[in-house]
Amino acid sequence: MDVRSQPRLRPVAGAVAGTPCPRTEVLWDGSALAVSDNTSGQSVRLMPATLYHYRYEQRVLVSRGKAKTLSVQGLAALDGDGLVLLDLPGEWYVPDVAAFVKSAGLPIVDARGDTSKRVRAVLAGRAPGWRRFRGLRPPFLARYRGPVSIGVGVAGLALMVYLASTGMWAAWRGISMVGRSLLDLLEVKWLAIGFSPLLLVLRPVSARVHRWRADRGLILGSAGGPYLSVLPGEKLQVHRGKEQTPSIEIGEGRRKAASLLLYRYEELAGLFVLDGNGSPLHHLPGGWAPDAVHRFADRHLLRLAVHSISREEYLNLTRNTRDATI
Repeated sequence: MDVRSQPRLRPVAGAVAGTPCPRTEVLWDGSALAVSDNTSGQSVRLMPATLYHYRYEQRVLVSRGKAKTLSVQGLAALDGDGLVLLDLPGEWYVPDVAAFVKSAGLPIVDARGDTSKRVRAVLAGRAPGWRRFRGLRPPFLARYRGPVSIGVGVAGLALMVYLASTGMWAAWRGISMVGRSLLDLLEVKWLAIGFSPLLLVLRPVSARVHRWRADRGLILGSAGGPYLSVLPGEKLQVHRGKEQTPSIEIGEGRRKAASLLLYRYEELAGLFVLDGNGSPLHHLPGGWAPDAVHRFADRHLLRLAVHSISREEYLNLTRNTRDATI
């Protein structure tokens, strides 16, 4: 087959509106999908059973008491059991996708109308060796983010003190508001410390408090990734950055968090929250420290199981979980 005549597919925009378009490309070479990330140089060939065109909503906190809902889009390649082989976040033009799968002879599931919980649950069900191609450049100055943000924060603190000492506090407030708005547009919010110098003190203190709480089993997980906590009224809450997820009541009844399952399936690992009947309520794929999970479960009177599971058990859990954090 002439390379130029091979069906190709590229995203048309970012996974979330207003974000950069990934530089990923999907090509059908007559026998398999050849997928490349033209930013990182990574590539892979695979033969999926199905393509999964998805969209789900993500509720995030933008300020105290104020939240907004983001729509996240992408395309995934699934194996014969519905596990994710490859995840390609981005907006994929529907007519282009339809023409591609028709030419390649691949089945597709259009999940853009499915519930967000169901889509997240499917995407969290990863196959061994799964990958995600984001197709985006690393954040600007990512290597120097820490030193630069601290330096900018010190400079911002000096400027704030100077303006306040000369009676120009209103001028600092104006600079701070304009600066934060500009950073929102430039998507370099990690430099906000320059316009909110108190973050120089609050961030290290917040990280230390988080570790102190984790060491005592009050919360489970690191400050940089997803973590669990228990809210007043005995409700289990999953946190990840500013994302807001529904809380789960703790108890022994149906759809109440009663136990945790820390699992390993081949090279995959993760955590399931189970109800009193053993049904999965929430899936958190990824590594979790067994000692930390034990402290959290013991502190909040949740039963805990830690063991390797078979493919059949893994499929049953991922297919039946009500929600997931991905």
